[in-house]
Amino acid sequence: MSLSDSFGRQFHYVRLSITDVCNFRCNYCLPDGYQCDGDRDFLNLDEIRRVVRAFAELGVEKIRITGGEPTLRKDLPQIIEQCANTPGIRKVALTTNGHKMARYLDSWDAAGLNAINVSVDSLNPHVFHQITGHNSLTDILAALEQAQQMGFDAIKLNAVRMKGINHHELDSYIDWLKDKDLCLRFIELMETGDNRAFFKRHHSSGESIVAELQSKGWLPVTRSLSAGPAQEYYHPDWQGRVGVIMPYSKDFCASCNRLRMSSRGDLHLCLFTEHGLSVRDLMQSDKDISQLKNRLQALLVEKHASHYLPEHQVGSTKHLASIGG
Repeated sequence: MSLSDSFGRQFHYVRLSITDVCNFRCNYCLPDGYQCDGDRDFLNLDEIRRVVRAFAELGVEKIRITGGEPTLRKDLPQIIEQCANTPGIRKVALTTNGHKMARYLDSWDAAGLNAINVSVDSLNPHVFHQITGHNSLTDILAALEQAQQMGFDAIKLNAVRMKGINHHELDSYIDWLKDKDLCLRFIELMETGDNRAFFKRHHSSGESIVAELQSKGWLPVTRSLSAGPAQEYYHPDWQGRVGVIMPYSKDFCASCNRLRMSSRGDLHLCLFTEHGLSVRDLMQSDKDISQLKNRLQALLVEKHASHYLPEHQVGSTKHLASIGG
């Protein structure tokens, strides 16, 4: 069996949020910090085990654990281990702000984590603090180096590019990547329910990055079956690669291969849907896994051909931390 929608797209990749709590105050997401506006009844280990098994039996090969900030859950190593030990799951990845990374890398590695994405929105400590509200850039970069030495399959950096804040750092990032076996992905700032004025001031298209990369001899990387949304580029003289995520570009959704499960058990067919589709009631018993699989497949008929970001329709997404970005 495999998960597919009405447009022939197949889904091999699930972003699994395990909390919506975050300890950063990023200006594009949670400028006022985390605001608890509901219960914290997040998916438990058994529920996670069952939903990951259901997805795997439907052809999903990659699980990315997200938040909020997933490292705030004390049972994160156990969650990684459950995902990694699920038959059919070939890759377990984690997206984190890196604040606690150095402390827990060994336990993540032992649990079976393959890949790490770390948000590094500036290489300038002052600008990093301006964006995130934290002074931890030096520690995060040191932890990244530690992760490289440990031999994780893939280590990627995420940087949300914002006009007037960090858009001028492209050359600094590329120079920094020269001798580092990392992939840096520039992400276009996305409009959400809580950041419309900020988006209007600071959005910058990723097309200019692509044009500059191509003018300097960077070449496109062929996407794998379970690859994320980035267009990646490599240069024969660089160890590092550069990716660009452009949700406002034409046909961005045509190659969509990922679904989202919220920390409270709602299936989100898109980051910008109007509402999540609850499947948590079928995560309570191993006997329900067959029904869970059937419901997951049935719900895909509701997936649209595209999001409506260019029309400023952001669905119910108040901020990216709410369902894992």
